[in-house]
Amino acid sequence: MEASKPLTNLYSAKLKQATLLWLEGFREACCLHRVFILCRRSRKLLIRTGQCFLLNGFIFLGSMFVLNTVVIPMLHWILPDQSSQFSSQIAGSFGGVLKFYSFVRLGLIQLFYVFWFYPLYVFSLILSNIWYTDIAKFGFAAMGRSGPSGVEPSSPSAKSTAHTERLAGLGGVMVGIGEQVYSVLLLSFFFLEVFATGFVPYVGKVLNFLLLSWMYAYYCFEYKWNFSEVALDKRLDFFESNWPYFAGFGSPCVLAIFFFSPLVSYGVMAILFPLFVLTATSSGAEQDISFQRRKWKGVGLGRLPIFYAADTLSLRVLSLLPLERHDQMQDNKAH
Repeated sequence: MEASKPLTNLYSAKLKQATLLWLEGFREACCLHRVFILCRRSRKLLIRTGQCFLLNGFIFLGSMFVLNTVVIPMLHWILPDQSSQFSSQIAGSFGGVLKFYSFVRLGLIQLFYVFWFYPLYVFSLILSNIWYTDIAKFGFAAMGRSGPSGVEPSSPSAKSTAHTERLAGLGGVMVGIGEQVYSVLLLSFFFLEVFATGFVPYVGKVLNFLLLSWMYAYYCFEYKWNFSEVALDKRLDFFESNWPYFAGFGSPCVLAIFFFSPLVSYGVMAILFPLFVLTATSSGAEQDISFQRRKWKGVGLGRLPIFYAADTLSLRVLSLLPLERHDQMQDNKAH
């Protein structure tokens, strides 16, 4: 019993550390007042953020509201079903007509989706992603930041990477392209992993919420790390070494969309995402985590391989590319 006490105390201390880091990340994500400060500093940022609200809030979600509160009730009134406006005797006499009404009504609603919502969704997705980059860039400039970020790698291999100079010329371009290809594959496979966990019985919803939190947190901080020229391996090391913080940061993003239908969730997230990107850009995550580490006197939580499955699948795909490119990616990841 006494022999298990040190182990219990260790787990208790690690749980406390994880909880404090999660709360710190959650608090940072909720510091939305920073968005107003940055928008006051940059007119370009204010315009881009307003355009996101206009497209995704007023037009996209507004269209959903009009469909559900005006169009569908009007169609039910013009083309009633078997139970809405007629008695059972009349409904039985005109059953075929009412079924035709129901078919026409559903067809008109589907046409509304096909010719308005789905094209608007694609248009919004493409344009919003372009605007998110602009928002992050203007927010980064409004913060007065330039140069590499203060991300501190925790593993020895990542520390050696921190001292490696970036390749110049064509070699640097190829490494940059290789990092982008690997990053796209990694996040694509991770998204599939998030989607698949939703079908796991009993614990699927919890896993889905946790993985979604990490995914949105990584997306939010990726803009900041791109403009700070943080290498991909340093990003992954920092992210996986401080997994409670980023789980906490991504939680408000997921809470805002977790209980809505897919299209409504997209509209809500498209409005809120640039706000969380700006809170990530203006956050002092590196300093906050370093401060917590100093309080723990070097006893950390350890690195959690969040992207292990996605990383394995990405490297499998990259192995199908020409050998020279694959070796370059492997060398870049190994540094």
